[in-house]
This record gives sequence, C-alpha cells and structure tokens, in this order.
Amino acid sequence: MMTTARSVTVRLLDKEYTISCPDGAEAELLASADYLNDKMREIKNTGKIVGLERIAVMAALNMSHDLLKNKEHQRQSVDTHLRRIGSKIDNSLNTSNSGG
Repeated sequence: MMTTARSVTVRLLDKEYTISCPDGAEAELLASADYLNDKMREIKNTGKIVGLERIAVMAALNMSHDLLKNKEHQRQSVDTHLRRIGSKIDNSLNTSNSGG
C-alpha cells in the first residue's frame, strides 16, 4: 500500500516553504516547524548571526546538541537504574543464601 503525500506550507522567519509530508503527519510537521521557527527567531534576535541560512544552521546545531545531551542523560539514568536493580538483586541473593 502506498502512502499518500500532502503538501504543507510552513513559515520560517517570515519565509514560506512548501514541504511534502505523509498524509496524517501534517500536525507533527507544523509543530516541528513552529519549534524550529522559535529557535531561529531566538538566534536572529541576538543580532550576532545574520542570514537565513546561517541562522538555520546554528538552530540545527543547537537542537542537535540538545538532543545528544538529552540522549546521554537518558543513557546515564538507565545505567544508574540498572546498577541499583543489580545491587538489590545481589543483596537479595546474598541475604537468601546466608539464611540457609
């Protein structure tokens, strides 16, 4: 079965772009575009970076950095949780073995 694509118009820093997306994914695309637009506007408002392309690249780099930082934090949280569970299992096994 083929997925039908739709054209959706998004606005980034007052410039419109027509993007093709799978049918049913329009809301996600629009939410992503709004998020990107907010990040680009933040960068533009600092006045340090000029030009749509440079602003877009800086926004993408910032968002990628945040994503990677978040992934690393989640990985560390999982590792810590697994160590705690392992410790509880070890303690439980030691307690049950010493009682018999």
